Parts: sequence; structure tokens; C-alpha cells
Amino acid sequence: MSDYARIADAITFIASRVERQPSLEEIAAHVHLSPFHFQRLFSRWAGVTPKRYLQVLTLERAKSLLHESRSLLEVADTLGLSSGSRLYDHFVQLEAVTPGEYKQQGAGLVIEHGVHDTPFGQAFVALTPRGVCNFSFLDNKAPDAPLAALARSWPEAELREAPSRTQEVINTMFDGSKKPDRPISLHVSGTNFQISVWRALLQIPPARVVSYAQVASAIGNPKAARAVGLAVGANPIAFVIPCHRVIQQSGKLGGYHWGETRKQAIHAWEAARYE
Repeated sequence: MSDYARIADAITFIASRVERQPSLEEIAAHVHLSPFHFQRLFSRWAGVTPKRYLQVLTLERAKSLLHESRSLLEVADTLGLSSGSRLYDHFVQLEAVTPGEYKQQGAGLVIEHGVHDTPFGQAFVALTPRGVCNFSFLDNKAPDAPLAALARSWPEAELREAPSRTQEVINTMFDGSKKPDRPISLHVSGTNFQISVWRALLQIPPARVVSYAQVASAIGNPKAARAVGLAVGANPIAFVIPCHRVIQQSGKLGGYHWGETRKQAIHAWEAARYE
């Protein structure tokens, strides 16, 4: 069993019993480790102790974060930026597929791809010359599904396995010890509405959350919370486009394309590093 699989098992156990605050001994026994070894494993992975993670997981904390969140556009205005979509341009640059590129269906294009370990399990990464076009968690499955989806999206492109190239993306995303020398570039295909939602998500700071309604308001369509949810679910770049930072108005995490346990894990990981 991988470290992440063991951690995920522990997180599911903790989440199902968060109201009664299970002890370190109980959690460790559930994943068949001694309390000492489990605490060391969890702290090495998350950067926080299991006790601190229990605090991160509470509904009250989520509600407090939502209450503190101002509208995304208000945050952008406070920072003096020309538009909300530019708030995190110094971290991530998002470019939409042009109509011409879409029509050509990838003709003459080489897309490099690879599979890598991450703090949240294995992930499939694909790159066009303009940036990351897909990042999908695999849940210990073969990458056949995201590779097939990539071929359907770009039927005329040459798909080339190049893990040494895609490893650079993983290093930039998850290695906090190194400051990236350039922003992560994303090259995504979606409707105008989806693109506007994904740009809005890039404005949410790490370890913070917003509701679907707040995202809808930020893109100038306050009645479109349900449509925002669909666009969030269609996000092709896991983690970098942070759909995990959108939760229900009640404070509950809500659904996640790559599993609610992983969403909980990412929240704990980000809270340990950015709060």
C-alpha cells in the first residue's frame, strides 16, 4: 500500500468520526500502524499532525472561511489589478484553445504525456507546446482513460510519452522547496462559460474556499451557480485550476471529480503550507 493510499484510508476514517474526535491510537490502529509510526507518516505527508488535521476538517472552520471570503472581483480590485482573471497570472497562465486550433483537431501538434507520483496518488499529465492540457488523478488505475480522452480531444495530434518532460510540471506543482523560474502555463479547451469559471478559480488563494454562488457572482452571472458546478466538474487540470477550493454554501466540501477523500486531503495539505 502506498503512503497516499494509507493516508487516504486514515482521512476517510477521521472524516467519518470527526464529531467525536478519534484518538491517535484509534486512527493508527485502523491503518495497522503504531501511533508513533502513523504520526510520523501523517506529519511527513501533510506537514501537520493528525490532531491539527482534525481541526482543519471541522465544518465550523469551513463556514468561517466562507464568511471571511469577499467576492473574487472585490479581491482583485483591492490589489489594483486590471481584471479578476489576472490575479494569479504570476503563478499560472491560462490560454484557451483558439477556434483555429479546435478546427484543426491537433493536426501537426505533438502532445507529450507521462504518469507520475504526487502527494495525492498517481497522476496523468499531458503537455502541448503552449502548456498543460490535462492533469488527471488515476486512483491506481492505468492511464488508458485519460489517454483515450486526450486522443478524442486531439484526434490529429501525435501523442508521445515523455515522462522526463512532464516531470518538470510535477516538480513545479508540488515541490515547495524550489521557487519556479516561470509560471505554469495551461492550454485548455472549453466553452466561453467554462473558461470564465476556470479563470475565476485561479483567483482563489491557497487554503481559502468560496461557494459556487460566489464564483457565479464573480463571473457576472449570479444566478448560474448550478452551471458553475458543472463547469467546475469539467475542469481538465486538477489541482492547478483549484476546483477543490469551491465548496457548498453550508460549509460542506461537496463533490469532487477525483473523490471527496482526495479533496479533503488537498485541503489539509494546503492548510499546512499556507495558513
